[in-house]
Amino acid sequence: MAEPAKKMAQQTEDRLENLAETVREKFDKVTEGTYRDRIIGGRFAEDGERGGEQGRAETEHKPD
Repeated sequence: MAEPAKKMAQQTEDRLENLAETVREKFDKVTEGTYRDRIIGGRFAEDGERGGEQGRAETEHKPD
């Protein structure tokens, strides 16, 4: 890859990282961190199933 293209790609990556951090901070401010804390704490997992994909509940599809 040419040097200018590498530089532009790096700048774009840096800007996206900054944007993601800004969005995370604003989301935490709006939700007061509760939603993110619940996810990290595993509060959406079923009882006794903490972590990973195990906490996902199967959804029932009702016929129309």
